[in-house]
Formats: sequence, structure tokens, C-alpha cells
Amino acid sequence: QVLLVESGGGLVQAGGSLRLSCAASGRSGSTNLMGWFRQAPGKEREFVAAINRSGGNTYYGDSVKGRFTISGDNAKNTVYLQMNSLEPEDTAVYYCAGAPRNGIVFRGSTYHYWGQGTQVTVSS
Repeated sequence: QVLLVESGGGLVQAGGSLRLSCAASGRSGSTNLMGWFRQAPGKEREFVAAINRSGGNTYYGDSVKGRFTISGDNAKNTVYLQMNSLEPEDTAVYYCAGAPRNGIVFRGSTYHYWGQGTQVTVSS
């Protein structure tokens, strides 16, 4: 059983920053690939970022490149999403996802485990 728990969401003004955390617990090696996705009301789920925790490779969706940074702390089994220069269009529920191995990182079907989501609201 793998459990992913997100935290750090909230309300912020446009131009501000937030840092999301995703703590993983459970079977070792089950979350070598971890990603963030988001879903706004009435929209499809969107890939945000991913990290391969063994190699350190990172991947970003086009809409967040240059503004968001994904990182990991393997000792704490936690992945972070630093979000800067936030825009109202970034408003969504953000989900953490995990998979035992690399795959097509922007596809939700690659990931086996999902967190419950955390709301991020950016006011204009």
C-alpha cells in the first residue's frame, strides 16, 4: 500500500508563490517516478511536472516551464513543487502521483498512486 499526501495549497495573489509538498509512504521503490497534475473546474487534468527520483531528471508542462520547479528529498520521501509567478490560470486542484518506474511522464495512466489533491487558488 502506497499513500501520497499533499500539503501546501492555499489562496495567493497573482505574482505570488506557493510550495506544495507530497509525502510518500509505503513500499520502498514504489514511487521512483513522481509527478504533479492539476485539474481546474470544467477542464481536463493537466500534467504539471515530474521527477525521476533515482536519476534526478525533471520534466515540465509547457504552461509552467520557467515558473515551477519540482524537487525531491529522498531521505524524507517527499517531493516538492515550488510555484512562482502564479497566475489566475494556475487555479486548480493539484494532485501528486507516483509510479514505480519511468514511463510517459505526462500521461496520467503512467502513475499507479494518487494523492487526494490540494486546492490552489490564485486571485487577480
